[in-house]
Amino acid sequence: MTAISYRAQGRAFAHIAAFHPELTALRRDLHAHPELGFEERYTAQRVAQALQVCGVDEVHTGIGKTGVVGIIRGTGVVADPSRPAMVGLRADMDALPMAEHNDFAWRSQQGGLMHACGHDGHTTMLVGAARYLAETRRFAGTAVLIFQPGEEGYAGARAMIEDGLFERFPVQSVYAMHNWPQLPAGMIGLRPGPMMAAADRITIEITGRGGHGAHAYQTIDSVLVAAHIITAVQSIVSRNVKAVDSAVISICAVQAGDASAMSVIPGSATLVGTVRSFNPTVQDLVEQRLSEMCMAIAQGFGATATVCYERSYPATINSVPEAQFAADVAQSLVGADKVVRDLEPSMGAEDFSYMLQAKPGAYLRLGQSAGVGPTSCGLHNSRYDFNDEVLPLGSAMHASLVEQSLPVHE
Repeated sequence: MTAISYRAQGRAFAHIAAFHPELTALRRDLHAHPELGFEERYTAQRVAQALQVCGVDEVHTGIGKTGVVGIIRGTGVVADPSRPAMVGLRADMDALPMAEHNDFAWRSQQGGLMHACGHDGHTTMLVGAARYLAETRRFAGTAVLIFQPGEEGYAGARAMIEDGLFERFPVQSVYAMHNWPQLPAGMIGLRPGPMMAAADRITIEITGRGGHGAHAYQTIDSVLVAAHIITAVQSIVSRNVKAVDSAVISICAVQAGDASAMSVIPGSATLVGTVRSFNPTVQDLVEQRLSEMCMAIAQGFGATATVCYERSYPATINSVPEAQFAADVAQSLVGADKVVRDLEPSMGAEDFSYMLQAKPGAYLRLGQSAGVGPTSCGLHNSRYDFNDEVLPLGSAMHASLVEQSLPVHE
């Protein structure tokens, strides 16, 4: 077990720290057995078994294909009947399709799969919260523990919602937490409003007329058209989006011609990329300008261009009261100096956004960097590893959100 280098307070943290070694063992077992979205059978089974051992009141499986939900009922008397009676906590379970380059004992045993985003840690922290809440039950209401599949591109949150998650378990608010190597272990960060951007996929198909590179005048060069489009679309944000708003357009893949055919001008080219934004109005503007610009540029060269704009995850927007409440809960655990209440938003995307569209709530960042080594690697890095040192704090944060949302009458 990694020694805890940060300070945290409160009975939840002290209680959970006592079974830190068991949480570490579970986290490392999950790390060694990564699974892709909607294939988390081993993970879901381990979670369901752990919840049953913890003594939760109900365990529901197969929600959103491989999702698991645990229900824990508090035994306290309601202090304020106007306060929420049911609170949701969410952890994601899936891994990534990438090879791991670590050499510790719990490295991935599945070739080409890896927990490179810390979902093994997120799952374990929520199991730790479940054990504490089931053992103590110092809250008045119901805790709904949501173990979600398929966050990495599969929209598992949407799948669970469409499978009746919030009809079956009508929480008044919902919270999620993600590790953040950019923050030191023992710190917690969040902000009211935008936390993560909407993620859209763009595919631009350019059609010209191929021919011999020595006789380019007889062709309509799709590569030349693609080059002009790649350069021009960068003006959309700088010259169409307000400076106070945020957006980014990235062309990340170019496919045209054959590298072994040096003198053949291809008749077509494909560009693939992503658009990130926080505001739906900006999203609409970028989609419109992309289509107009690509078609106009292609037409100027005698070619044609079509744009396929696919909206993926929406922006992750924290509701203001819940974000402020979560920051206060975090402060009660680690102190005001360890809570960043205005954390810079990320242009990455997160499908917890679907849950925040359906319910008020907040998405938090849990610092995990030890300064050096795998715990300080960026997310989606082949050398990354979750920092087991922060497991008790993450579990205590989950549990404290429940206890302070559903206070008992003393």
